[in-house]
Amino acid sequence: MTVSPVPPFRIGCAAGFSGDRTDAAGPVVDALIAAGSPACLIFETLAERTLALAQLARRVDPDAGYEPLLVELLEPVLARCMQHGIRIVSNFGAANPHAAARRIAKLAKDLGIAPPRIAVVEGDDLSPPAMRPLLQAALRDTGADVDAVVGTMVSANAYIGADCIADALLAGADIVVAGRVADPSLVVGPALAHFGWARDDWDRLARATMAGHLLECGAQVSGGYYADPGYKEVPDLAHVGYPIAEIDADGHCTITKPPGTGGRIDAHTVKEQLLYEVHDPAAYLTPDVVADLTEARVVELEPNRVRLEGVRGHPRPSTLKANVFCEQGWLAEGEISYAGARAEARARLAGDVLRERLRSLGPLRVDLIGAGSVLGDDGGAWLAEQPQGEARDVRLRVALIHLDKARAERLLREVTALYTCGPAGGGGVRTGLRQRLSTHSCFVPRPDIRTTFSFPRFE
Repeated sequence: MTVSPVPPFRIGCAAGFSGDRTDAAGPVVDALIAAGSPACLIFETLAERTLALAQLARRVDPDAGYEPLLVELLEPVLARCMQHGIRIVSNFGAANPHAAARRIAKLAKDLGIAPPRIAVVEGDDLSPPAMRPLLQAALRDTGADVDAVVGTMVSANAYIGADCIADALLAGADIVVAGRVADPSLVVGPALAHFGWARDDWDRLARATMAGHLLECGAQVSGGYYADPGYKEVPDLAHVGYPIAEIDADGHCTITKPPGTGGRIDAHTVKEQLLYEVHDPAAYLTPDVVADLTEARVVELEPNRVRLEGVRGHPRPSTLKANVFCEQGWLAEGEISYAGARAEARARLAGDVLRERLRSLGPLRVDLIGAGSVLGDDGGAWLAEQPQGEARDVRLRVALIHLDKARAERLLREVTALYTCGPAGGGGVRTGLRQRLSTHSCFVPRPDIRTTFSFPRFE
């Protein structure tokens, strides 16, 4: 008797950061439904700074603090996912997973579909008073000024792993809402639950981790961040397809994308994403496993289908990384444009005027967009050393950091005053002020972090 092979488990990614495109999920869900095999949809919407900003939003509104585009991301596909048994896993809970879960429940009700079983994963938040001694000890090990960091703290979160996601799915969750789980864990959790791997099956966990790593940035692996005209061509980038991983029972994966979408998936795009943010290919540290890529093989099977094999795994680290964000004053920015004859000279003069008038506030960054900006420096030495050119289209940008909000706001007024105070011909002023955050990373003992999941009840 012939035994049928175990079908692959498909996981599609429909977002790679907070603010990503909200129309990406439709083609991915269409492809998952057409495949007809078990599948999961993930949205990766949480970066380091994103979480701190979410915590600030929650301070203003206790019902805020989750992914702002939550409804826009889910509304086009929620009903179809529930109808076809496609589970949804995401970190779009950010600083307020319970509020995100409530909003999803309301969305389902508004769409007229049966209430989905929504699980909320917790345990990453280290800011409650009960966690303070643990956090202080971890910060002390880094040499940080513990009192200063804790006294201005906005958020503190540990990168937790896939175990609770897997447990929630095994308990029957249709949707899993998390906060700061590691990005690849969004894929490891569903694969772990689907295949029933042991929690110390390091090779399979490492392979699933790298599948998650390939998906976590959305369209990057589909050619988005790869595209470079005339050097690395990518077709139909305007309609780039978001990736799907077909994971087998041993954890190996094939990366593809929905039929008819733009972009490209080949050995080049996969290798670029595989090495993205990897500090040591022999020891890629995650909460779930230490992945070893030194024997990885990337094989093109056919157009837009690339297989990754050969990843090995080692026991997970004994600690979890945590990021602490603190208030660090205010960033004031202003821009004004100069065009035509002697535009660069007028922009340079405007920068000199602002430096002189704002000298008492501290260092001012001055950029001449179109003549010198990306390669510039905060001290202005690079720009000062460059001979004046003849650029005819220059955008002056100035920026200032100050602990006092009122004093930072002075830059906004001074840039606006250039309209009539000169030099000649300036226009298109735009100013902005936002709170600045600093980051402190540390490591906390894994046994001291208790992760849980629950199924909240909604009215």
